[in-house]
Amino acid sequence: MNNLRLAFALCMITTAVNLQAPLYAALAEADGLGVGGSTLAFAAYVAGVLPVLLAFSGVANRLGRRTLILMALGLAWLATTLTLLFPGLFALGVARGLMGIGTALTSSVAPAYMFELYRGRDTRVPAVWVTASTSLGFGLGAAVTSLFVLQSPSITPPSLWLYLVAGGMAIFLVATLPDTAPRQPTATMLRLPAYPPGAFSFGLAILLAWATVGVVIAILPSVLATHGLAAWSGFATFGICSCGIMFQPWARRLSSRASVQLGLAILPLAYGLIVWGALQGNLMTVLLGTLAASSACYGFVYLGGLSGVMALAGPENNARASAGFFLMAYLGFSLPVITTGLLIDAYGQDIALTLFGIALAIGSVGVVGSFRYCRREKRQGG
Repeated sequence: MNNLRLAFALCMITTAVNLQAPLYAALAEADGLGVGGSTLAFAAYVAGVLPVLLAFSGVANRLGRRTLILMALGLAWLATTLTLLFPGLFALGVARGLMGIGTALTSSVAPAYMFELYRGRDTRVPAVWVTASTSLGFGLGAAVTSLFVLQSPSITPPSLWLYLVAGGMAIFLVATLPDTAPRQPTATMLRLPAYPPGAFSFGLAILLAWATVGVVIAILPSVLATHGLAAWSGFATFGICSCGIMFQPWARRLSSRASVQLGLAILPLAYGLIVWGALQGNLMTVLLGTLAASSACYGFVYLGGLSGVMALAGPENNARASAGFFLMAYLGFSLPVITTGLLIDAYGQDIALTLFGIALAIGSVGVVGSFRYCRREKRQGG
């Protein structure tokens, strides 16, 4: 039961992250800003993530894992309240910064905490719990918001109020979770992310995967808005984030490297399907494309990559290795998205989205090649 409570908390933390995703186009229009403005507000999330992952990954040793999860839930609750009281891109940017801090606190401790609560022999099972619960959350909030917006367009839909209730329940459930990790009051706060040998390729893979996710979440609503389909963007977010859970059982049957390589083979093709459907105003094609992309982003690459990194790091170094993995993920979730948004404002949707697709294809081929190179070097070294 304890691992279920933690999984629910992780789901609620990530649910807050994309709760407002279907509102980006409407908020940008209300504030008189273009796609670049909405992508900057979107990327404020990473401005909260990076300092924590880079400089404060040792905070868990001082405060404990349960405390960090409670802090993350509290920040998500506060961020959602801000977007209710002050709807607009500025408040959204501040809120996403708070969510970023909370998610970073979670990312550095969630795999190790789940491993502690699970107490099983299979080290991949805790990774499954973490990836499944967070994947569901990243898409759930957007989908629920879209349901309400389709019924009654609003920039403060009832889904925000519902989240406050669910987030409060999560805080209550986590408050009594056991946390047996010893406190170290004098432990250093600065513990830089680590990349054990072979782990950096997994980081590059998740960078590409989450860059694609970021483009769908932050930019796709404005593309769909040109066809009057912006209210459906939450389902695209749900598709690319949460449907990957269905593919995680397949990913578990593969080695970590094989899982990631399969995901990278699928990803550029799925992205092409999403972009073609969005530019043509074909919603069904977009949704099919997000389903395919999710199999890569939150199925094969996410689970395979996190499992691979944890296995390479070992128990003594898993917190720093996990922070390194998520650092790469969130770099992908921000910089390519901002760049693509600015390119859209400067050159138009077709050129910007095509350039991103070319970069994605080249990057995927390069990362797959790096896995094969590392394997060949290992064999020669042995």
